[in-house]
Amino acid sequence: MNIDLNLLAAQVKEGAIELLNAAQLDAGDLFVLGCSTSEIQGDHIGKNSNLAIGRTIIKTLLPLLKEQQLHLAVQGCEHLNRALVVEKEVAKAAGFEIVTVFPSLHAGGATQMAAFENFEHPVEVEHIIAQAGMDIGDTSIGMHVKFVQIPVRTSIKEIGAAHVTYLRSRPKLIGGQRAQYEWKAPQA
Repeated sequence: MNIDLNLLAAQVKEGAIELLNAAQLDAGDLFVLGCSTSEIQGDHIGKNSNLAIGRTIIKTLLPLLKEQQLHLAVQGCEHLNRALVVEKEVAKAAGFEIVTVFPSLHAGGATQMAAFENFEHPVEVEHIIAQAGMDIGDTSIGMHVKFVQIPVRTSIKEIGAAHVTYLRSRPKLIGGQRAQYEWKAPQA
């Protein structure tokens, strides 16, 4: 499958913007990206990693997230136990345990490699709790998104040939019959 990188960038940007509008994240929140460049090309996940596609996605998402003061975490593949690339300062501030591994084209993947190229001080961590995320190619980011997860529907259902899933989170609703889920000021 021949991929138009400009079209790819436009799809990533539009899908991310729609997710961010729905998620209403706060400055400092984490946004997780799972991405199979193989699936984008119409191949089976993990079989045809493409660094040009990974670079396009990272270079599209980073400015968009930085503008909203959000932090990007890029999930690697199963060969790295789905470890994530984050900025070192993010890992330290959140208390994430930094692990020693570096992505390669077929262990971690092209998008993680692109993150390493574009982050200032990239490190790998095993686990995060993100407030929202974008999963391009069914890479299973759910383990990294805060409970309670809410699917977000956008106009972008596929990027290239890859299915895209968007998640946001919300606090748990607790209580019983008398609980309220919106603030109502008491009347004097």
